[in-house]
Amino acid sequence: MGRRPLLTAAGWLATTVAATLVGLAAIQLVGVGITGTPGGVRDEREVARALASPVTTTPGPEPTAGATPTATAASHPPAAGGARRGFVTGGGTAVAECGPAGVRLVSWSPAQGYRVKDYDRGPDDHVEVRFVGPEGEHELRLRCRGGEPVATPHD
Repeated sequence: MGRRPLLTAAGWLATTVAATLVGLAAIQLVGVGITGTPGGVRDEREVARALASPVTTTPGPEPTAGATPTATAASHPPAAGGARRGFVTGGGTAVAECGPAGVRLVSWSPAQGYRVKDYDRGPDDHVEVRFVGPEGEHELRLRCRGGEPVATPHD
């Protein structure tokens, strides 16, 4: 075997290794900017904690005729002195507030793959929303305690 084929193979191998290393370095430098999440990535517990903390919301427009109740916007201003709070289940999320007439569902939204099976918007002593999907049914029952909405175990 001659010297020329060995030099060609060595040159090809060196070029391939150099190109691969440059490509990996570029992906690492650019990848941080492409996939980086402002404020960092949050795990499920942090998201659940953030959604469970009281939220400030502004009233939205009245739902239009024929609108589906699966994701209803707030149509009334917050009750006087009432606190709003978000809740999360495996089937979806809901926001409720307490007022003089009791607890009221402000909005609710099913998780992907789920739908709203039933809901009681209130105001009443307790309200509920049921989400049904591929992993079963998730019911969220809420009532007021100390002027704040709280989740209650369902029977």
